Amino acid sequence: MKILFLDQSGKPGGAELCLIDIAKPYRDNCLVGLFADGDFRTLLEKNHIPVQVFSNKIIQVRKESSFVQGLASLGQLIPLLAKVVQTAREYDLIYANTQKALVVGAIASFLSGRPLVYHLHDILSPEHFSQTNRRIAVTAANRASLVIANSQASKTAFIEAGGRADITAVVYNGFAPKNYQIDESIIHKTRQELGLEGKFVVGHFSRLAPWKGQHILIEALMQCPPEVIAVLVGDALFGEQEYVQKLHQQVVTLGLENRVKFLGFRSDIPQLMSACDLVAHTSTAAEPFGRVIVEAMLCGKPVIAAKAGGAVELVEDGVNGFLVTPGESQELAQVITTCLQESSKTAMISNHARTTASQRFDVTNINQQIAELLANLHQ
Repeated sequence: MKILFLDQSGKPGGAELCLIDIAKPYRDNCLVGLFADGDFRTLLEKNHIPVQVFSNKIIQVRKESSFVQGLASLGQLIPLLAKVVQTAREYDLIYANTQKALVVGAIASFLSGRPLVYHLHDILSPEHFSQTNRRIAVTAANRASLVIANSQASKTAFIEAGGRADITAVVYNGFAPKNYQIDESIIHKTRQELGLEGKFVVGHFSRLAPWKGQHILIEALMQCPPEVIAVLVGDALFGEQEYVQKLHQQVVTLGLENRVKFLGFRSDIPQLMSACDLVAHTSTAAEPFGRVIVEAMLCGKPVIAAKAGGAVELVEDGVNGFLVTPGESQELAQVITTCLQESSKTAMISNHARTTASQRFDVTNINQQIAELLANLHQ
């Protein structure tokens, strides 16, 4: 089966990392078409996955865009669409991995006569998307032969927004557990280099954005013992520099300069996670899946997640992690302090999480699920 994967981003976010794992088994018979150039193309090339940048013009449509703004972007889409349609005729299947890729893929599917698969990585809710964008996404997705939702939460929101339940299947993101088994000497070296010795380190791994809730973790630090420090890994992606400035100002205002480290974007996530004592997930709106949560589990680290969306499907409170009310810094601080003080109980929970996550989210099993779904379409 020859597959044309489509993705709008030049930057590697969670959806893009997921796509790398999905495309690997098909790399002799696939092409990843990108709507922007950047580090994601480089990552695909490193994984020996064929890639082509179809456009270098940014499509000026955001999640909150109105109908008029959407119409204004149509002119940009025509040259891109022509390339995608021409390329799609050489493949058996179009696999859209993002929303803009879905819109282009749906039109290309109609014009080329190739079936469309849409991988839904978002919760189509008013908190994340404008009414116009939700309507466009659902209309385009309902033309697909298959919608793969990355969680039950994503599937439910899709159906509530008018999506077809009969073409939708839930498949979680896959991971290679061996990539998260980090040698103790590397962990020790990482802690030394970052000046983390003698500290209880809470890691936060996400792009810096208001809904990702880094400000809540900083607030929580004020209510934690002084040896608790936070390491923030990530940076602004989509014009959120103002929020980054607010975070730095918040740290200064609260006098936490020695207890918060901003590391920016990093590629050595497993090493950094393994150097933490705990990983916090603080999203204020429901997360579609939560890759960071699973990655923390695979690193054998206790994870505290905001109790909403896909996170609830990954974490069973007090069994393989901890759940807290989104936006509640005091509750977060209490759980962080408990993890610090009850280390043996926390270690048992972390070990259980690592074992179950290694089985439940193993990329080999996940890819098999996707392969079976795609094979059914191709019959």
